[in-house]
Amino acid sequence: MSQSHPNDPLHGITLETMLVHLVDRMGWESLGRSVAIRCFQFDPSIKSSLTFLRRTPWARAEVEALYLRNVGTYKAP
Repeated sequence: MSQSHPNDPLHGITLETMLVHLVDRMGWESLGRSVAIRCFQFDPSIKSSLTFLRRTPWARAEVEALYLRNVGTYKAP
């Protein structure tokens, strides 16, 4: 039985989707200023950033918060 998550605006949105959206909207330079982590500031890539964010809960939380501030309650199609 599937369960709805009405209080979680990030339900169903992958970390990769969030990161790609932020990079497309802000660019790596601005993203690196907003969330000060090396993988955004020096030789950035989606792959290296995902690896770091999946292992670092505080950084992932900052990216999720930035995503929510930028797109609100975005719903995937």
